[in-house]
Amino acid sequence: MFSGQRSQHLEPILDFPTDERPPQIQTVAYDNPLGQPVVQTGLTMINQPSQVEWVEPTYSDSVYERPLAMYDEDAPYEWSILPAGMVYKSYLAGQKESRLSAQLIKITDDNSMLDGNLGGRFGVLRYGRDSTFLSDGFQWDVEGSAHVRLDIPEDVDVRSADFRAGTQLTWSYANDPRHRSRFGYYHLSSHLGDEFLLKNPGYDRLNYAHDLLIFGHSYYFTKKLRVYGEVGWAFYHKVADPWEFQFGIEWAPNERTGPWGEPFVAIGTHLREEVNFGGSFVVQAGWAWVGDIPGRTLRMGLHYHNGDSTQNSFYDNFEQQIGFGIWYDF
Repeated sequence: MFSGQRSQHLEPILDFPTDERPPQIQTVAYDNPLGQPVVQTGLTMINQPSQVEWVEPTYSDSVYERPLAMYDEDAPYEWSILPAGMVYKSYLAGQKESRLSAQLIKITDDNSMLDGNLGGRFGVLRYGRDSTFLSDGFQWDVEGSAHVRLDIPEDVDVRSADFRAGTQLTWSYANDPRHRSRFGYYHLSSHLGDEFLLKNPGYDRLNYAHDLLIFGHSYYFTKKLRVYGEVGWAFYHKVADPWEFQFGIEWAPNERTGPWGEPFVAIGTHLREEVNFGGSFVVQAGWAWVGDIPGRTLRMGLHYHNGDSTQNSFYDNFEQQIGFGIWYDF
């Protein structure tokens, strides 16, 4: 603010004579509510402003505080093509789910292996809405994956590969979205690697294959804690028998975690008729991250498996696996 004293050297600059004219400098008073000058007629100049209180502006700690993804939990259901989120999340401990993953494992009485899963599950059409949790509504998904085992000491040979492809309908329940279900079909076939057959010419190759209808149901006690169960029946099968069952429990984030992530634990069991309803028991634990799309999860941590082989070309072989894994679920 300027001082209220009039300058001794201040004179108006005019383009006409001033000998017989009164000075045109007028005093301006700051007495309206907004603190703006009250202008009188003629030329004006601010020379005696009143005291105006200065209000220091305040700023938030963050320049941009809105979340990257904004969802209206009460929005009506709408049709959407290629939706980003999932209504029914893949089982974290499900060894045959379609995802991207790599597990470096040591099998008891066998070699160190790298089990890779190259695939994913994607939404095609949804009648529903986005959510800060998993999506709500009715959704059609497609999936596909190749489950490859590489024998590290044997020049990283391809020992075997299982291929899965399928489609499923998933839905949540409007009156209680803690309940979610899926119904679908998938084909799975198993194949031995060329290098393995060349090094083991007398090995009995199995043509393991089946086409299954599945129905699964999940219940969320909280947004992180889920229990699930699933039944599958094969209307076509070779070597495999018709029935299989899955059930398990998970504690993992489903909403945006930020860069620090959160811990997770997953326990799952997969029982199959061809091994007298034995199967596999899996425990995984570590750290997980969820990005801007709810449900899409990156995990890394410890992996333990006990039971029949997760490669169906060796379905009747017992395996105890201990190792480290990285998993990404769509």
